[in-house]
Amino acid sequence: MDHRKTRGDMFLAAEEDPRGHGPVRGDERATIMEFPRRQRLTLELKCAGLSPADLARRSVEPSTMSLLGLVRHLAEVERRWFQVRMAGLDTPPHYYGDEDRDGDFDGAVGDPAVVADAWRVWREDCAFTDRFVAEAGDLGTLSADPESEPVSLREVLVHLVEEYARHNGHADLLRERVDGRIGL
Repeated sequence: MDHRKTRGDMFLAAEEDPRGHGPVRGDERATIMEFPRRQRLTLELKCAGLSPADLARRSVEPSTMSLLGLVRHLAEVERRWFQVRMAGLDTPPHYYGDEDRDGDFDGAVGDPAVVADAWRVWREDCAFTDRFVAEAGDLGTLSADPESEPVSLREVLVHLVEEYARHNGHADLLRERVDGRIGL
């Protein structure tokens, strides 16, 4: 007999969901920033309670995608868009280079130190993003990277939400593969 729970049984109860509902009818900045906040929490929920080996478990061959790889990749997304493109800082990549363009995924191994580093780097990069947005004059602020076409902070924030939403869809499937947990 199949004892698998239905999708409806697997979602967090509303009172257990740390994402909450955020600002209602807030200004543009508060409204837009609510979406990355919720998407980041969703990623954390998808990874919660897993061992380093489970976080590093690959989807299916030949893919190198894993939950840990997603954490590392999204740290790179936050760094590249906010530190490099928006702030114009010369911060090197955390996990990839010319020799390994997919280092964020390739280097995502089930070592506790690798996992701890990934979460630390991701949190630091998210904190930079949040500070940058809070301190920006307005959402029309243009990027400062002289090597790329100008883009507004508003556009980058919308892209950030898109990036997390797409990868949280991957995280749904990866988590289900690890332990059958679905929903959130």
